[in-house]
Amino acid sequence: MHPRALELITSLELKPHPEGGRFHEAFRGTKHVTSAQGERRPAATHIYFLLADGEHSVWHRVAHDEIWNAYEGDALELAWISPAWDRIERRRLGPVAPGQSPMAVVPGGCWQRARTLGAYSLAGCTVAPGFDFADFALINDDPEAESRLREAFPDEARFLAGGSS
Repeated sequence: MHPRALELITSLELKPHPEGGRFHEAFRGTKHVTSAQGERRPAATHIYFLLADGEHSVWHRVAHDEIWNAYEGDALELAWISPAWDRIERRRLGPVAPGQSPMAVVPGGCWQRARTLGAYSLAGCTVAPGFDFADFALINDDPEAESRLREAFPDEARFLAGGSS
């Protein structure tokens, strides 16, 4: 693993995330809102999220919009399935450059995944209303969605499990 990635794991107190990679919750709002599902949630939450060389996040879903910001390291590929399941949206996160942006938003409820395109990628993820594991699902736990992904986007099946690509 890249020395800087190891340093970030220590300095940011990053722990393994169920979707792959490592994270640390840096902010959980003290004000609360009612989500569209009628649940009480913090107004917003924010995590640091690190993927090292060969790692990826598996296909997963968050109930609410998720704002991704590139902080450091190599570019990160973020992908999500459109709500109509007719295409995969892809964004390359990193410093401002042609075909690359420091920020992207994954619409709430979309199946998504990410992977580093180099030695490591450090990103920030803000969810509003705030993240709760009750609003999180891995596609592997939804046989119908997993089957649909395999059929509609067979090249993406490599991101169904593991956490390394």
